Amino acid sequence: MEFLTLARKYQDQMIEDLQALIAIPSLSDEAHATSIAPFGPKIREALDWMLNKGKADGFDILDVDGYAGLISYGNQTQSIGMLGHLDIVPIGEGWSVDPFGGEVKDGYIFGRGSGDDKGPTIAAYYAMKIIRDLGVELNKKIMLIVGCDEETGMRCMKHYIDNAPLPDMGFVPDAYFPVIYGEKGIMVVKLSGQKKTVIKSLHGGERPNIVLGKCTVEVFGKPKEDELRLFCRSHRIKASYKYLADSTEYTFEGKYSHASTPQKGQNAAVYALNFVAAAYQDEAAAALSTCLYSYHGTGFNIEFNGAHMHDLTLNLGIVHIEKENFDLTLDIRYPNDVDFDFCINNIENTLAKDASWLTMEVVAHKEPLFVDPNSDLVKTLHNVYREVSGDDFTPLKTMGGGTYARTLPNFVAYGMSFPLRKLPDFAGDAHQKDEAIEIESLIMACAIYAQALYRLTYENEK
Repeated sequence: MEFLTLARKYQDQMIEDLQALIAIPSLSDEAHATSIAPFGPKIREALDWMLNKGKADGFDILDVDGYAGLISYGNQTQSIGMLGHLDIVPIGEGWSVDPFGGEVKDGYIFGRGSGDDKGPTIAAYYAMKIIRDLGVELNKKIMLIVGCDEETGMRCMKHYIDNAPLPDMGFVPDAYFPVIYGEKGIMVVKLSGQKKTVIKSLHGGERPNIVLGKCTVEVFGKPKEDELRLFCRSHRIKASYKYLADSTEYTFEGKYSHASTPQKGQNAAVYALNFVAAAYQDEAAAALSTCLYSYHGTGFNIEFNGAHMHDLTLNLGIVHIEKENFDLTLDIRYPNDVDFDFCINNIENTLAKDASWLTMEVVAHKEPLFVDPNSDLVKTLHNVYREVSGDDFTPLKTMGGGTYARTLPNFVAYGMSFPLRKLPDFAGDAHQKDEAIEIESLIMACAIYAQALYRLTYENEK
C-alpha cells in the first residue's frame, strides 16, 4: 500500500488544521490555572481544539482533567500509542513573521510550535485518520495521547498515567528519524557552600540544561592584563575586562549549546573560574575548576563511555557566587550502563577530597530510557522509515535529550526531523525564532506514521 500517495490527499487539511493549532498561543500560564485548566487557559484551548477535532472526525475522546487528552480508534485489548504535546516554549525575540500566524512561505509553515510539537502531532493524528479511512480490521487499538506540560516538567503524563488507560507500546513524534531507542538518564545536582575567595560576584545561567555562553565575574583587585591575554590565546576564547574602584570585572565569551551536546559549546563560567584560579591563586576557584574542567565529568571521576549512548556529560548551567556564598547547579546526563549511585558516590568522594566546603543535593532525576534495538517495535519502525524515506544510510540513534518516550514503557522517539532534509537558513528549528516545518516533511512523516500503524496493528499480526 502506497501510504505517501495516501498522505498527499490529506495535505490541504493538515496545513489548515496546523495553522489553526498554531494560532492558539498555548503557553504555560499557571497564574491563571483552574481545576479544568491546570496549565492555563490557552493550553486548555489547544486541548479543546484537538479533542473537538477528534470527536468531529468520529474518534473516541477522553479529557484527562485538562492535563492531557486521548483520541482513540478501536476497542481491542492491545494497543499502539502515539504521544505528542500541545504546549509551546516562550516566543523570544527577532521573529520576521507572526509567531502565531501559520504563514506558508517557500514550502514551509511558520509559527511557534510548528515543529515542536504541533506539526508532528497533526501528522500523527492524520496517520490515525488514514488508517481509519482505509477501513481495515485492526488487531490493536490506536491511541493518540496529547499532553499539555511537556516543556515545563511533563507533569501531565504523571497525571495521565495515574488516571487514564495506557498503550502497550508506541512512539513519540518529537525528535529525529530513524528511531531514537535510548535516552540518557538526567540528573540535576546542586552544590552549595561557603569559602573565602577573591570573587566578589559571579552570576550566570537560568537553566541547568544550557551551556553558559557568556559569563561576567567581578574580582577584588587590579586587572591581570597579561595573564588574561595569555589565557585567551591558549584557550582560544574571547574576554574583556573593566577596572572598577576596588575590583576588576572580567567578561568571558564562550558558546551557547544544549547541555545534551556540551561539545558544541564553550562554558564561559568554567573558563572564568579557571582564569581566576590561575591568575589570582584563588583556592575556591581552583577547587571548582578541578571538578568542572571537563564536560565528560572527569573532574568528579564519573567519566564513562556507554556501549549504546556513548559519553556521560556534565554541564555547569547555573552559578551564583557572592559574599563567599557558592551556589552551583549541574546537569549530568549518563548512559544506561552507568549506575546512578556510581555517579553520586564519586561526586561525594571527590568533594570530600577536593572541596569539602561544598555540599551536594540531587534536585531532579530521570532514569535512562532504553528499548532493545532488536525488538519488533524498533525494527518495524526503522524498516518503515527506510521504505518511505529511501534513507538506507542513517543508523538507529540514542541521545542525551529527553522526550515523552521515557514516561511510558516500551516507547521510543520516532521523528519527525529527517536527517537528510535540513532546514534552510530562513527557517528556525524548535525553540528558535522563525520556527518552521517543511510541508513535504509533514506529509512524509504522516505517511511513515500511517504505515507504521498499519504494520504494527495489522500486518505484523497476520
